[in-house]
Amino acid sequence: MKSIYIYGGTLVNENKVYHGDLLIRGEIIAAIGNINPASIPSDCVKIDATGKLVIPGVIDDQVHFREPGLTHKGSIATESKAAVAGGVTSFMEMPNTNPPTINENELRAKLEIAAKTSYANYAFYLGATNDNLADLINTDSSLYCGVKVFMGASTGNMLVDNEEALEGIFKHVRVPVACHCEEEPIVKLNLEKAKLKYGEKIPPDAHPQIRSREACYSSSLKAVGLAKKYGTRLHILHLSTAEETKLFDNSLPLAEKKITGEVCVHHLWFDDTAYDLKGNFIKWNPAIKSAYDRKELREAVNNDRIDIIATDHAPHTIEEKSNTYLKAPSGGPLVQHSLVAMLELYHQKIFSLEKIVTKMCHNPAILFNVKDRGFLREGYMADICIVDPDKSWKVWYDNILYRCGWSPFSGVTFRSRVEKTIVNGTIVYDNGLIKEDFRGRQIEFIR
Repeated sequence: MKSIYIYGGTLVNENKVYHGDLLIRGEIIAAIGNINPASIPSDCVKIDATGKLVIPGVIDDQVHFREPGLTHKGSIATESKAAVAGGVTSFMEMPNTNPPTINENELRAKLEIAAKTSYANYAFYLGATNDNLADLINTDSSLYCGVKVFMGASTGNMLVDNEEALEGIFKHVRVPVACHCEEEPIVKLNLEKAKLKYGEKIPPDAHPQIRSREACYSSSLKAVGLAKKYGTRLHILHLSTAEETKLFDNSLPLAEKKITGEVCVHHLWFDDTAYDLKGNFIKWNPAIKSAYDRKELREAVNNDRIDIIATDHAPHTIEEKSNTYLKAPSGGPLVQHSLVAMLELYHQKIFSLEKIVTKMCHNPAILFNVKDRGFLREGYMADICIVDPDKSWKVWYDNILYRCGWSPFSGVTFRSRVEKTIVNGTIVYDNGLIKEDFRGRQIEFIR
């Protein structure tokens, strides 16, 4: 493995934007800043990053790569390849596969698949059920990133709706408890109302009325209450409403917070007017809601009530998404385009570069106690993304790497482009080319 010298770039790291160089030796960042030329090996790979942004690799804390059991939609290999093409160097994958990842045996099976096929670094959640508390408590916590609790039904039908089971999870689990929060009885009632109104021809724009703001807020409020009762390390996923943002505190640094929140790129990008054009292709759970909700979610990112920006990458085939509302599954692919979408919002002056890097790179590492990743620091693993902030390109079917072959951003022209992605000191993505024989590593946690 040759050393890599990245020079002339603009580093975005730890709330600073500055010109500096990076030297990578093996898998590790060896030096940052004004580097002594005498320390640069003569045979190293030199990368001229003049005019480019150099940032830590993105850590996506919520993806669904569909393996095992649902690989017609995507696999760890295909979706991690798309991830590195988008500057994502590490991912944390959800348990609602087939079979679901609800015990140590299934977890180890998935780790084995990733070791053989993943282009990015990887970790997996254990999934909670109504009756697997012993598995959650007894599995070695160094093997997984957190426990996923579906407090609202979604793909995979892993709903935890037993009150005693929920209390036990919040009381006894000491790794991050990551919750999908939608109140199921409210959703079911809203769905019955929609069926009475529309019959079987429910329009896609009814989705935010069915998966309503009341359903989201009620469930999130319940999760926060349980976490305060038991001192749980709670992380609420994919927030979608203005009301939910008020449940979170911004008076403490992230490392001291017990209750945190995440927003996904699609809730920061789209609002409910987009259903007219994109229909079920922007059908997610929780639903995309109003422009007001989007505005408040953006504000909560900027004022630090929301701690992480992720994707909830969840591919389905074009045929599946082309079904009627009642048959079309929820979810969509995002990992290849999450960083450039957020940089587009930077160009629109909605977020700063520092804020984007904090929420997508630094904070996932802090929240999950990831070892030696998420920052540009000497001695840390060399997970790095180099972006041209002024190189426009159009998302189209011939440059989409997801197995499902489509993107909610199809036809969008982004002003920034990922040029290179370095994972563990190796250039894995280079201007459209993937290093096919590279494999990422299991993420380590400090626990």
